[in-house]
Amino acid sequence: MADIFTVIADPTRRDLLGVLLRSSAGETSVGEMVTELGVSQPTVSKHLRVLRDAGLVRVREKGQHRYYSVDPEPLLAASDWLAPFVEEARPGVPLNPAGLVALPARGPGVPLPAPLRRAAENLPDVGEVGTTLGRVVAGAQNRIPGPIKKRLGHREQG
Repeated sequence: MADIFTVIADPTRRDLLGVLLRSSAGETSVGEMVTELGVSQPTVSKHLRVLRDAGLVRVREKGQHRYYSVDPEPLLAASDWLAPFVEEARPGVPLNPAGLVALPARGPGVPLPAPLRRAAENLPDVGEVGTTLGRVVAGAQNRIPGPIKKRLGHREQG
């Protein structure tokens, strides 16, 4: 059970599940997900592999293309496990058929259990995280080449 929660804790993977859930064809190609989410193909593929390994998505190959769809069974098992906690946290609040409370802040997509929704609401703003990460990466890019060049130069001489 913990593996499923770890997998769906990542916002990109939740977004991918949302895209797959909303697919009118029942399945979506990697290229369509890249376009819809505006993230790179390697990023989408990496997260889809994690979802596939956790049994949350199915894949169908056709030539060089891969089409993904949601496998609801693991999510239903997680929902069943979470239902008593959701009921305890929100007594009298009707749950949808899957037993989950939708996350209004994220708009349409995969509904999240109330405990995960509360955790997501406490996360820092995505823009702030991106800005901070960008600054750290830029600083690292400026600091790393010197020591690496020195180390490589030292090996070549030795």
